[in-house]
This record gives sequence, C-alpha cells and structure tokens, in this order.
Amino acid sequence: MNSVIMIGRLVKDPELRFIPSNGMAVTNFTLAVDKDLSKDKKAEFASQGKQTADFIPVVVYGKIAENCANYLAKGKMTAVSGRIQTRSYTAGNGEKRYVTEVLANKVEFIEWAEKNASSPKAPSKSFNNDHDSFPDFTADDIFQPTDDDDIPF
Repeated sequence: MNSVIMIGRLVKDPELRFIPSNGMAVTNFTLAVDKDLSKDKKAEFASQGKQTADFIPVVVYGKIAENCANYLAKGKMTAVSGRIQTRSYTAGNGEKRYVTEVLANKVEFIEWAEKNASSPKAPSKSFNNDHDSFPDFTADDIFQPTDDDDIPF
C-alpha cells in the first residue's frame, strides 16, 4: 500500500504550469512537516542548527492544481493526501537525478489566502480529484434552531 497523509506549512508560493501537449494544470509546492519531537528535543535540535521539519515536495494535477495555485500561499497550513512517487531524469550535464515526491489526490486548505480578499484566514476547504465527492455543507445548511417550547419532553 502506498498512501501518505501529512500536514505542514508551504515553504513558498505554489508554482502553476500547464502541460503543453494537453493543457493540464500542474502545481508544485513544498510542505514543511514538523518532525515528531518532544519540546526538549526540538529545542536541542534548534540550538544545534539541525532541522526540526522535513521538506516534502508535492505535485498536484488538474483543477485541484489550479485551486492550490489560486488559494494557497507561503506559510499557509495545508493537509495533503496522496501517494509517494519516485522518478528519474537526466540533467543537462548528463548526470542522472532521482526525485521522490508526493503525488496528491486531495488537498485540505487549513489556512488559505483568497486573492484580493481582506481576510487572510478563511474556513477550511477541501479539494480533491474524486469526481463523486459530496458537496460541502455547513452546520447551518443541515441543522435548524429549535425553540425549547417545541420539544415534547
């Protein structure tokens, strides 16, 4: 089984590009995911100049890629679900390079930045590549307030 779920902060703004052959959107970003360290261990690592987070590259395709590019920004808390993917390519100097990244199929915007909006933090919003996902409802859409006098007991 190849499954990854992680929560972290974006290291820099997402980079959106389009595949020339079919026009599909592709967004790349890196998540800084905190290591599971105790408070003391985290302070020790920080004092020694050691990293207290892992920096994980993430790739997203399709409409979700466009949403990530439009609503995520550097420093925003984000959850990602997907799978680990490895690939290799030959660099311009002939050297073979290997890449390990997360191919996301769901991205949850824990904090998100709306373009041209005054509020930097909005409610959590989830985008995924599942075509049969349910619409988003709030509690106000489902539950209606009830007067105590209407309760039969």
